[in-house]
Amino acid sequence: MAAATDSYEGWLAQAHLPEHRLRPEQQVLLQAAFRFRQSQGTDYYSSRILGHFLLHCGSGLKVAALARLLGISRPTASRQQALSAKQAIQQAHHRLDGRPYGKLLPRYAGPIAGFLCAHPEATRADLIDFVDRTFAVRVSRIALYKFLKKYGLGCVTHAAAPTTATPPPVGGPCLQLAEAAPTEPTAPPFCSGGRSTRGPS
Repeated sequence: MAAATDSYEGWLAQAHLPEHRLRPEQQVLLQAAFRFRQSQGTDYYSSRILGHFLLHCGSGLKVAALARLLGISRPTASRQQALSAKQAIQQAHHRLDGRPYGKLLPRYAGPIAGFLCAHPEATRADLIDFVDRTFAVRVSRIALYKFLKKYGLGCVTHAAAPTTATPPPVGGPCLQLAEAAPTEPTAPPFCSGGRSTRGPS
């Protein structure tokens, strides 16, 4: 991201926007945007507000050029362009509160499943880093857990832990219970154990 002390010409140059190719109204718009940067700085919140305005004001500039002006990636700018003002403010609030602001989309399920199958020993932190690298989205452990559960991927994250315990006998616990059961039937209550029918008279 360009420093707030850069010149207006330098700001345009790092975004590959030749000044002579800009229309007069674009010149006025970008000069005002540059003054905003000079006064408010280039921190996340200032850039977020400015970016939302530039992406929605109908300037005629391409998203890639605006992304370079704002110092963000092209995919990030595209995602921000799809957000309403309310959603943009909510994201800023989430970041201010220290909460992740990314959102896991259904189309991420396939690549995530592939990663888990290829790395069965991966931890939740490894998976969060994979999502960040692949989709440029940072999410919380809770959001990741809910996503994995929703798409049936939770069981894949549990790597088999080695154990030294003696394996259970064939048949499992049910067979053990059957073997432990008494072999002789228990006499019913109030029974003396003798004959229950009358002998011949």
